[in-house]
Amino acid sequence: MRLFIAILLNDEMKDALEAMQAGMRRSGVRGNFTKRQNLHLTLAFIGEYDDPDKVLEVIRSTGFRPFELWLTGTGAFRKLWWAGIDGGAALGAYTRRLRRALDEAGIPFDRKKFSPHITLVRQPSYNGGMTEAEILGALNGSGEAGMTVTRVSLMRSDRNERGVIYTEL
Repeated sequence: MRLFIAILLNDEMKDALEAMQAGMRRSGVRGNFTKRQNLHLTLAFIGEYDDPDKVLEVIRSTGFRPFELWLTGTGAFRKLWWAGIDGGAALGAYTRRLRRALDEAGIPFDRKKFSPHITLVRQPSYNGGMTEAEILGALNGSGEAGMTVTRVSLMRSDRNERGVIYTEL
């Protein structure tokens, strides 16, 4: 199973993110836009792993306490455009505890530095007079939203003829 640990977003956050995507489309951006039902914040990408119960045990043992998240603008990692997320010190502290617990349990995960973001579009292309920075800059402030995080979820990722489907375990 292809697994990851994520924060699932409320409707207000998804509405704001879809508004950002609509702004991109109005600016002539094309690409692989993340579908509403797949918008999430990844805390740890595990990848292929066949013991979801062990991962769920780690999640349950990590001492989660609710905290706030809010959108903070947009940016790009090469061919991926994203919305930034700020969860204050609580998000960073929880993610560090979670990743340390995964490591101690011997569960493999992607060890890239945690950079909280939500993927809006992959492989963006655009033409016209605006640059990438101008398009992304114009969207800042267009997706203001926040939410209280009350839990984290273990997700399974499957690919079929319609694309990627994420299922909460």
